[in-house]
Amino acid sequence: MRRSFLRAFTLPATLALTALRLVSDGGGWNQFRGPNGSGVVPDCHPPVLLNAATVTWNVPVPPGLSSPVIQRGRLFLTAVENERLLVLALDTRSGRELWRREAPRVPLEKVHRSNSLAVSTPLVIDDRVHVYFGSFGLLCYDLDGTPQWNRPIPTPKNTYGMATSPIAFEENLILVLDSDADLPDSRLSQSRMIAVRRSDGETVWETARPLQRSGWSTPMIWNHEGGPELVILGSGRLASYNPHTGAENWFTTGFSRETVAVPVAGNGLLFALASMLGGGPDEKLDPEPFWQAVMHFDANGDGKLERAEMTGPFTFPLRPELPVDHVGFGIPLPDDPARRQERLQGIFGWVDKDQDGFWTREEFAAHLSFRDGKPILMAVRPGGTGDVTGTHVVWELNRSIPEIPSPLFYEDRLYLVRNGGILTAVNAVNGEILYRERLGGSGQYSASPVLANDHLYLLSNRGHLSVVKAGDTFEPVGSYDLEEPASVTPAIDTDTLYVRTESRLLAFRRSASEQGRPPR
Repeated sequence: MRRSFLRAFTLPATLALTALRLVSDGGGWNQFRGPNGSGVVPDCHPPVLLNAATVTWNVPVPPGLSSPVIQRGRLFLTAVENERLLVLALDTRSGRELWRREAPRVPLEKVHRSNSLAVSTPLVIDDRVHVYFGSFGLLCYDLDGTPQWNRPIPTPKNTYGMATSPIAFEENLILVLDSDADLPDSRLSQSRMIAVRRSDGETVWETARPLQRSGWSTPMIWNHEGGPELVILGSGRLASYNPHTGAENWFTTGFSRETVAVPVAGNGLLFALASMLGGGPDEKLDPEPFWQAVMHFDANGDGKLERAEMTGPFTFPLRPELPVDHVGFGIPLPDDPARRQERLQGIFGWVDKDQDGFWTREEFAAHLSFRDGKPILMAVRPGGTGDVTGTHVVWELNRSIPEIPSPLFYEDRLYLVRNGGILTAVNAVNGEILYRERLGGSGQYSASPVLANDHLYLLSNRGHLSVVKAGDTFEPVGSYDLEEPASVTPAIDTDTLYVRTESRLLAFRRSASEQGRPPR
């Protein structure tokens, strides 16, 4: 009896201690968004009240949009400097750079101005760091920076530049290579995914994805009672594959063609989301913010828009929460002045249906529904083959859907953060919205939410870092102004939150005096 009691008591304690050691060692945050891309490390305790005193170190790093990953007291990230692709290692306690390595010199892919040549997050397993650059392919180093192998991969044709990150399954590394290029003599695409051995980079299997076009999501492994599934959110659909062979299991449809977020799982369900094409968060858009963005150009103040007022950075707005001169504000227009004016004339005539030479609010509002797809958050139960949209979708939500940030599942709730600084909590069982509230930050949100010790950490592109307590009600705890743009998902270990800005990497660490205190 006593032996059974001791076993029952010590086993959970041993498992908890093992998990704590794993996270402390960095093994819990070894890929994009940490454990299986979830963004959740509940047993870690970074500071909740962020201020200058909690910034343990703050060091410059070259530009890049990859998130840091952690292993054995080291941070790993990628960057680009002087047209060279870089891999860096830093000491987690001091921020001191331990080493940097240049990838082989290759022609660099063309990327959108809001993207980067160093956007894919490394994957670190045991004593190996695996890195993907869209311009080159895969590289592998040991923790000291010694090259182990490399695998050149032709750069897929991609509208904005490659952004997917590698993940691991058993002894393999899995990478999605979706493309806009067509197969020869076909309207099918060259999209594919590959599994390579982590030991040497050799191909284990390869699967074509001919119905997919370029996407920017990272895959994840869905573990449930039926066994593991490789899940990929791509253009227009969510698909499941056998991670051992690459064979397709099932798919669901209903997503727009531009997908970014990583799916997450919880309570036996899978959750995936994508906004309307162009970033629309709600199925029925409120025209007022869009019209007010247009009225920024109403030079004579008559409440209408003339063709002659389409000056400077004017374009048809897609994301009215952004500054009018932001690269993502509206429909892209040609740089060539003559072609730009020709395109603007077409846009003006498209809206001005009565041809009176003005845009009115009513005319403008009638043209907000041109965008492809509808915003959707979908909950899917396991099982089925082929198209399971009509049989295995448990619920869907079409409001407050982010464009870039991934959802976060924690304790029967989903948390979504979208442009404009709107945080939404959703009941993960039935899809009902629990709350939808404004954070202190504004503008665009690209970083995905992360969670530790029952608190969410949310980062705006303007560098506003918010902390909110998890729960059914909105409980903001505090915020911190990084005073620099930041669009990279933070990383977490036992007592520290690591945040990458446009030019720096900061460590927010819980002080020794706070180690014994419960989080607020």
